[in-house]
Formats: sequence, C-alpha cells, structure tokens
Amino acid sequence: MEADHEVAPPNLADIDVSAWRELETAATSPQSGFRFLNLCSVDSEARPQARMVVLRRADGPSRVLEFHTDSRSPKWRELSTKPHVTVLGFSTQTRLQFRLQGTVELHAPGSDQANAAWDKLSPWTRTTYTGGPPGDECGFEMIDEAVLPKPQDDAKGKPHFGLLIFRARTLDWFQLRRQGNRRALLTYDETGALAACRWVNP
Repeated sequence: MEADHEVAPPNLADIDVSAWRELETAATSPQSGFRFLNLCSVDSEARPQARMVVLRRADGPSRVLEFHTDSRSPKWRELSTKPHVTVLGFSTQTRLQFRLQGTVELHAPGSDQANAAWDKLSPWTRTTYTGGPPGDECGFEMIDEAVLPKPQDDAKGKPHFGLLIFRARTLDWFQLRRQGNRRALLTYDETGALAACRWVNP
C-alpha cells in the first residue's frame, strides 16, 4: 500500500481551487463537513468569542462566504465595531482544516441584500428569528419541542434578520495525514485574486 509521504504534494493553485470548491459545495450540501463553520470574533472587552454558524453561500472567485444571524445577537454588536474575524472549519471526511481570516460586512434587516436572502429562506428557517433576543433568559417551560412555530408567523422574524458577508484575505490550509501533515498559506488581494501562496510547517 502506498504511504502518504510518498505522494507528491499538490500544486498550490490547485489547492486554492479545490478548497473553495469544497466551500461552495458545503453551502448547498447539509452532509458536507464544512456546512457548519466556527465564526470567531472579539467582544468589547477584547475577549475572543466563537460560535458555530451555517454556511449559506460561498463564492470562490470573490472569496466570499455568507452567513445569517439575528441582528439582536451579541455577535452583531461585536462585528459592528470589530469586523475582523476568523472562520474555522474541519471536515472529518477529507481531513482538511480551513482557517480563513478577513472582514465581515453587515447588511441590516430591511436592506436590499438582507431582503433578498430572506426571500430564499424556507418558512421553517424564518421562524428561528421570531423568538426573543439571543442570550436573553428563557424559562424552561417555554421550551417545548412538541409545539412548533406556526408558518404564518414567520414574517415576524424579518425585522431581526441580518446578513453577514465575509471576505477572506488569507486561507490557512491544513491537511491531516497519517504521515507528513501538510499546511499552506494562501493570500488574496482586494479583488479576490490569489496574490501569494507558500508551503509552511504544520
């Protein structure tokens, strides 16, 4: 059987194309290892904050990832003042880790961009924005899985629906292998073009 270390390393430009293809696939495939990503921000006291978010859209040529959030959430306030974030993902299927750094653009409820994204959501997904502000205290008696939100109430969530557009400036690509882990650092310019790439120590 051929060992991992005997396989020639892939071309860095090919790694870039493949990584973004993985992300584009993840945005439409619930089974993808990169469907849920870790969005890391910094709060007002300079403490790192991380949470899992659903990848809603990815565009390789522009280096863009799209996420949705409740505009009443703490992360919305954090990103409003400190838009520099890290997005981290790991796929157990491919044994790949992507760590992307860049900035987030916030599109508030009622904006053209947020409205367009809202219109594509299912009624069930829309109901997730109809409850109270994220992080507020909630009595346990309010948590009842047998009582589902009514589809006709989904419009109540629209005033809270915010859109996050993440633009990557770097991609730290890591491949976990039985022998000889591989890591590459890719940098993008303002237009999204690949500006530099190099192998680095894992």
